[in-house]
Amino acid sequence: MARAAEEQHFHSVLTPTGTWCEDAWITTAALSHETKRLKFLVAFRPGLISPTLVAHQAATFQRMTGGRLLLNVVTGGDRFEQGRFGDHLDHDARYERTEEFLSVVRGVTSAPAGQPFSFKGKHYDIREANIDTSPYDLPQIFFGGASPAAQEVAAGQADVYLVWARSPALEAENIAQLKARAAARGRSLRFGVRLHVISRDTEDEAWAMADKLLAWLSPERVRKNWELLAKSESVAQSQMSALHVGREGLPASARELEIYPGLWTGYGLVRGGAGTALVGSHTQVADLIEAYHHAGFDHFILSGQPHLEEAWHFGEGAAALLKTRGLLAPVSM
Repeated sequence: MARAAEEQHFHSVLTPTGTWCEDAWITTAALSHETKRLKFLVAFRPGLISPTLVAHQAATFQRMTGGRLLLNVVTGGDRFEQGRFGDHLDHDARYERTEEFLSVVRGVTSAPAGQPFSFKGKHYDIREANIDTSPYDLPQIFFGGASPAAQEVAAGQADVYLVWARSPALEAENIAQLKARAAARGRSLRFGVRLHVISRDTEDEAWAMADKLLAWLSPERVRKNWELLAKSESVAQSQMSALHVGREGLPASARELEIYPGLWTGYGLVRGGAGTALVGSHTQVADLIEAYHHAGFDHFILSGQPHLEEAWHFGEGAAALLKTRGLLAPVSM
């Protein structure tokens, strides 16, 4: 998958975090040896690892790979999963800790050579920390969360604020609010959106694939997913779940879950997190991405099922069109 992403000129790939997947740091270290220029957006959870250690790991990874690391900070919106790691802070306290965590990571990384960094907060007491100087800057910090507590952390610490996609108009309003929060703290933010994608030569082919994915589902699987998501403390997850309010069971057609032209909520039936997908011809998908770009997004984190095949469909179709429109940043080698 990583090789395909590199061949199709994706800038980076996301390695997720959770008890349901492989460890992101170990996976990324292994994949970095199988690629040459692809960057890795490594997800991790503050509170489960020392901020000084993260700064050290990031600096080491940057040196070993020639600066191919990005950081995805996941505070955690599921108290049951956090509990599996022995973390029992409540929602707002977790974000309070994340703010301190990132203050330490930035402080340790930016401290002049030979000058230790110390920090005293509610959650961390860091005394004279230092790491070897690196020729690379701290990797960009990607951060998401829709609650006021999360948005305050984003305003103060993030480089890129991430959302799970709703319509471009709704997200444009969200971006305006986050820009104002960041400006109040003397900062600016860039914005990224997490989406699935089904991109084909024709619109009919794309929706036929969505119907195929839907046919693999069972009412029981959907019911279990909703029961699980109902326990989440995540405001962003509640926004995704709200897209299905009033609906029961499985629709007869995938198109019944189209909430905006080309924006499909089928993924949210059976998974948490990003629950929407762009569905359409390569031109339609490219048009939608352009619409989200005009709404304020510069970063697009995409996936599809099966991952490998969808990477090729998108890379050879919609991505090629976006390149001709001058909307794809050049890939660094």
